[in-house]
Amino acid sequence: MKLHGYYRSSTSYRVRIALGLKKLAFDYVAVNLLNGEQKGDAFGAINPHQTVPALEVDGEVIVQSLAIIDWLDQTYPKPSFLPAGNRAAHICKSLYYAIATEIHAPLNPPVLKHLKDEFGADSAAINAWYAKWIMRTFTPIEKRLAEFDWVSPVLPFGDPSLFEIVLIPQIYNARRWNVDLAEFPKLRKIEVYCNAIEAFQNAHPDNQPDMPAA
Repeated sequence: MKLHGYYRSSTSYRVRIALGLKKLAFDYVAVNLLNGEQKGDAFGAINPHQTVPALEVDGEVIVQSLAIIDWLDQTYPKPSFLPAGNRAAHICKSLYYAIATEIHAPLNPPVLKHLKDEFGADSAAINAWYAKWIMRTFTPIEKRLAEFDWVSPVLPFGDPSLFEIVLIPQIYNARRWNVDLAEFPKLRKIEVYCNAIEAFQNAHPDNQPDMPAA
């Protein structure tokens, strides 16, 4: 199993977490997005979308992080990324897709670059854009987390799920962009707990081989 990714890519980060939770060994192949390696012919032959991550398994290539995570959960069902029970699974999926679709798309690096290059957005404007979309989705998620009984005091569904897999990379990004998370105590509680779990620690951008030296 071979994972093509970039240390700060939130989609690569979420797949690394998923692989760690399943306790699956993999070879890591760094794709330097800043240098445009994803647009080269070599990587284009692996993934025509020219995006990371891409997971190679037995001669096949799986692309798009959500598809990779779904494949992992179907192929290696234990531990499951979904909680037991239809209601819990539905809530988990809705939180999962809220982060993956409502936050990731408008905050993807090509979008931020387009704002700068085409509309002249400066650093302050881009920071404000970033905070707007984080707040827009984190606010209702925090509210929803208060509307049902958690399975444990630290995790809504008792074990790391699809929700935490996409949440933790997005909190990491929010902190990188200096978004104030004071209004989200429940999300911050989840963050603290998850970051103490080995799978999340190993997946952290700071612990990747392509993390630049300080």
